[in-house]
Amino acid sequence: MKLEQILLDPSAVYETPQRVLDDASLEKADKIRVLHHWEYDARRVLDSEGEGMDNGDASTVLQSVLEALESLGSGPGEE
Repeated sequence: MKLEQILLDPSAVYETPQRVLDDASLEKADKIRVLHHWEYDARRVLDSEGEGMDNGDASTVLQSVLEALESLGSGPGEE
């Protein structure tokens, strides 16, 4: 799958952020890009909670994404 497609919806391609880390076909920089897109998506879901929308397990997912980013030496919102 092409990186551009993955970036559109990382959670549709990978079951967990750990799967991104395990994907040998991606370079480190690409993994960071994918995880940052996933982070952005999770934060949007959490922000929508204030609008009365159900955020499901977005906080758990966000924490997993942030841990994956940290393991790659990247912080939240950094590329």
